[in-house]
Amino acid sequence: MKTQSLALELRAKRSEMMILELEAVALRLFEQRGFGDVTVEEIASEAHISARTFYRYFPTKEDVLQVRIERRSEALRAALSTRPADEPPLLSLRLALEQELATEDPVLVHRWIAIIAATPSVLRAVLGGIQLKSHRVMAEFLGSRLGSPSDALVPTMLAAAAGGVIQAAQTHWYFHGGDLAETISESLEVLERGLGADPRKWSAAERPKSPGWGQSANRRKG
Repeated sequence: MKTQSLALELRAKRSEMMILELEAVALRLFEQRGFGDVTVEEIASEAHISARTFYRYFPTKEDVLQVRIERRSEALRAALSTRPADEPPLLSLRLALEQELATEDPVLVHRWIAIIAATPSVLRAVLGGIQLKSHRVMAEFLGSRLGSPSDALVPTMLAAAAGGVIQAAQTHWYFHGGDLAETISESLEVLERGLGADPRKWSAAERPKSPGWGQSANRRKG
């Protein structure tokens, strides 16, 4: 049983390494020649694998641009799980993001942003991936800290606000340089100061009265 578990772990590590390699190769080619002019066959050839092997990891070349979103979302979830329970939730979010972003390769992040900015056809899918993955992780965390469902108004809006700040900070970093983790951390601190309060300490009278999104949607359908 232990041997089988070790084999599965090694297989997962090899798979992750291949995904990282394919992402790095694809981003380099996309930046050099343009997303639309690079084929799956060319990415596979550059990575010294067959196109068939590429498709084991990515259904399409567009899916390469989702890897960073998925990896950051899972890393953020893990980092948030270690934050002290008595810490203000937005502070926890800022510090967890700073911890995770410090491990990212700035060259690859810069390429990723450049490719998306230069390829309007992939923008919708990337933004959708961010909303479905990163924003959901943040809303789930904030909801758990605030004692609310993750799709309730307050955690949903706070996650959306944080997501908007993160995207704006990445754009600022892309054009002005510096340290990405520090830029995003400082930008989220602006959000913290702008709110001016810990949402956990809002009184019942101060909390928005709107129901969770699911409840609102159900009422409209009825």
